[in-house]
Amino acid sequence: MSSNNSEIVTLNDVVDVEKKGQAPALSKEAVPGDDSVPADDEFEVKLDPKCDPKLLSSWHKWVAVLVISAASLCATFASSAAAFTETGLARDLHTSHEVTILSISLYVLGLGLGPLFVGPLSELYGRNIIYRTSYVLFFALTWPTAFPPNIATFMVFRFFTGLCGAAFLSVAGGSVSDLFDNHNVATPMAVYTISPFIGPVIGPLVAGFIVQNTDWRWVYRVLLIWQFVQTVLLCTIVPETYVPVILKHKAQKLRKATGNDKYYAPIERQEESLFRMILFSCRTPFELLISDRMALALDIWSALLLGILYLAFQAFPIIFEEVHGFNSQSTGLTFLGIGIGMVGALATQPYWNGVFRRKTEKHDGHPPCEVRLLIAQAGGILAPLGLYIMAFTTYKQVHWIGPIIGSVPFGAGVYYIFTGVFTYLVTAYRPIAASAMAANSALRSTFAAVFPLFAGAMYHRLGTVGATALLAGLTTLMTPLPFIFYKIGPRLRANSRFAVA
Repeated sequence: MSSNNSEIVTLNDVVDVEKKGQAPALSKEAVPGDDSVPADDEFEVKLDPKCDPKLLSSWHKWVAVLVISAASLCATFASSAAAFTETGLARDLHTSHEVTILSISLYVLGLGLGPLFVGPLSELYGRNIIYRTSYVLFFALTWPTAFPPNIATFMVFRFFTGLCGAAFLSVAGGSVSDLFDNHNVATPMAVYTISPFIGPVIGPLVAGFIVQNTDWRWVYRVLLIWQFVQTVLLCTIVPETYVPVILKHKAQKLRKATGNDKYYAPIERQEESLFRMILFSCRTPFELLISDRMALALDIWSALLLGILYLAFQAFPIIFEEVHGFNSQSTGLTFLGIGIGMVGALATQPYWNGVFRRKTEKHDGHPPCEVRLLIAQAGGILAPLGLYIMAFTTYKQVHWIGPIIGSVPFGAGVYYIFTGVFTYLVTAYRPIAASAMAANSALRSTFAAVFPLFAGAMYHRLGTVGATALLAGLTTLMTPLPFIFYKIGPRLRANSRFAVA
């Protein structure tokens, strides 16, 4: 990575991958401005300054970023808000509490599988058609969850709404990178990066107030209102930002206006078929998990953290309602600790920018991939520390603020670990970086879907102290990973058939 990009250290490398989609790169013939296209080819369309997304006015770009970020936040908000509807769902649809937990698991599973398909589609058809189609479907398919005739219908549509919402976790970041150049992308990228992490924290907070004061169905009705507003904003404010597709639209207009079919955009001459792109995006991530132990270890680490985060949606009601006697809306507020930790960690980004800048200068502009794990080292210490504090302050005789204080360093640790692991994966596995991120996403979603299913049984059998301490112990076992890979990462990469040497 060059020195002038050294300050862009959140998830910008990840977004460069998302910008290409979860599929093989286009052939050289399909890359705009590639030298393989003859310079005198008068029928190849070029990008006009007025069509360049990076040359839009600042206010337009920032409004687009905020709309995209809000859409991403809404998609993850919907995953956790369901936790507070489980009691009403079990009562009104005549099912058990264990079955209602699937409303979170199936939704998160959809979020994990969606990127395997929408990445290649966005590469061929552009960002906007994916955004608009997915959000219209997200809105339409939420109606059966707001007015469910039976539990089977509710669960099926929870999975499909998660599948539709996945576009904003796999494609949306590319739009931010499309809109800003490398020198100005760090701040808008930070705004977008935090939104999928904050969504699951806001979900219980809002849902707790709704369930406490009205019918549980209003959680999904409020979600419908939010989705409708987001759909309108996506259709009216967010422009197409993917340059190959902008050129494709220009070529189509020129062919129609002139009657000359020789006008073309580079993307129209690409060699990859959609089927092959989807097959590649589905197969390669699992090959990586099976054959590369370093990628597998880092993916399990981040998956464990996300699993614990989603397990908290079942554990916090046990800790605060059963132990401390909180009501639903008060329990929802207890998730603020995790959110404060994440936002606080984001606020320290200028410090980490300085650390990476110094490392880049020390290595003449080409630092080893392992410097990306420095921020994960801090997270590896903070996450288990927070869980231990939570574990030993869940006694009834200890003030209820104790577990919330413990959740602050846990939230900060989660942000640091995700940032470090994500940026390391896309730099160390750059040749197949999209697949490396897809593998991580699939494993994370699997853990996040499974952990809530056994949370209640684990907390009731082991107690709040024992169960939380067990989770803290698991994260402690993972703490050495960033320190070990920081030392031996170059040797492991040299022996890997996927990583850069």
